[in-house]
Amino acid sequence: MTDQFSPEERATLSPYFTNLDGPVFALVNLPEVVKGALFARYSRSPKSLRRLFLDEFLTSGTLAGAPAAPFDTKRADELYGRMFFEYGDDSVAQLGGVHLACEGASNILTKVLEWGRLAAYLEQSTRYVPYDDLVDGRYRYHVPRELEGDLRNRYVGTLDAMFDTYRELLPILRQHFADRFPRDAQTSDAAYRMSIRAKALDTLRGLLPAATTSNVGIYGSGQAYENLLIRMRAHPLLEVRAYADMMLVELRKVIPAFLRRVDLLDRGGAWSSYLDETRRTTSRVAAALLAEEGATPRDEVTLTDFDPDGEVKVVAAALYAVSDVPDDRLLEIAQKMTEGERRAVLEAYVGQRTNRRHRPGRAFERTAYRFDVLGDYGAFRDLQRHRLLTLEWQRLSPQHGSVMPEAIVEARVEDRWHRSLDASAALHDAIAAAGLVEVAPYAVAMAYRLRFYMEMNAREAMHLIELRSAPQGHPAYRRIAQTMHRLIAERAGHRALAAAMTFADHSEVALERLEAERAAERRRGGR
Repeated sequence: MTDQFSPEERATLSPYFTNLDGPVFALVNLPEVVKGALFARYSRSPKSLRRLFLDEFLTSGTLAGAPAAPFDTKRADELYGRMFFEYGDDSVAQLGGVHLACEGASNILTKVLEWGRLAAYLEQSTRYVPYDDLVDGRYRYHVPRELEGDLRNRYVGTLDAMFDTYRELLPILRQHFADRFPRDAQTSDAAYRMSIRAKALDTLRGLLPAATTSNVGIYGSGQAYENLLIRMRAHPLLEVRAYADMMLVELRKVIPAFLRRVDLLDRGGAWSSYLDETRRTTSRVAAALLAEEGATPRDEVTLTDFDPDGEVKVVAAALYAVSDVPDDRLLEIAQKMTEGERRAVLEAYVGQRTNRRHRPGRAFERTAYRFDVLGDYGAFRDLQRHRLLTLEWQRLSPQHGSVMPEAIVEARVEDRWHRSLDASAALHDAIAAAGLVEVAPYAVAMAYRLRFYMEMNAREAMHLIELRSAPQGHPAYRRIAQTMHRLIAERAGHRALAAAMTFADHSEVALERLEAERAAERRRGGR
């Protein structure tokens, strides 16, 4: 049953709801605070949403004519004040969201912005955007306000030289790849040029410092932004805290009621202080306990933790929803099955996957893998976006060495590559020696390696490995994904789970973007 509205009511409602007769409809042309407050009130009212909107959220006189301000935003703000701020019902802050642009953010800051799980992010790519241009006479990198005097001058001079090298080598690498991979008759000139350009940018991104700026688009709920801002306000870097202040100003223009607690001393302020204090205290404890430990050389990817019985547990979980047998009994049954019987269960559960987006259900979440990764910072930037898994990273520095693409040697420009990386490392060490340890990573080139861990269940592992091993992927993270796949099969012994990841690609690819560009052209031609 749906409400019946008078002609006058229908005229009033029509700009704000996608239909007035069906039980399913979307809200449009409404402020975020009104949409969120409507849903929050919805949960405590017997009225339908459209009736609630008419009765409680429109200003008086609305039905008599088109008002200048047709929304009772004051009421919405008051509702949030009671439910969110006074009663502590945090869930209502999930009901409104904002698209926010953060431009000119360093690659250190972008990782902070993208840490939260429950938001959507899109970042400017070093794969498609060259960084050889000058904006107002400067290269696109952040100069930390913490740096002063001679150290600041050295920082600017070193980074300018790094960008100069990047700029000089870009046409050289483009020509190198054009000579190495001539265009064939089946490839259009446009697809070929885009692939060559992407290959050159992929190869040279290691020269860019972590201070390189980027633009990030974020879509998140009020709750996601509150959590993000509270973390940012506790961060040791001035850049991060400055962006938190700017973001709070802009977000309050759209969803002020969602963010009342962020800078109150006894609410968000206390939370930020807690985060800052735990970070400082843990750092002191770690420094004392790990003083004798150095940077231990390791493989690029190490499987540090897994459940030897994980595959059996996934089999038991796969049977759960289609049976009436208790969970613990299913595990006993799965343990007694033959390998062939367990494989038959998994094959039925996985089914015939025709593309990588066809993934099995939550039974694959019954077992997990923890990988310690020592990869270049460029690869980390891409893998860090998989936020539904558990991921943490150590401070970026030159101590783990760097990665140099083979093409740098082939193009005979390794001397310039090494000069840039050596200057980057020396600058990092000088900044750290001046007591600015948190600031020093800005100077580090993305070719240097960073240690981070990724812990994920088998379902997320399927998603990550199949996506990041795809032929069009960057070689650095393709190699990491391929190694993870092999370790699941060989080190963990979960061969059936690894076999279910049918779209894991272990092929060698020359021009990673070429087939993707050809496919894009085919799709455009089929319109």
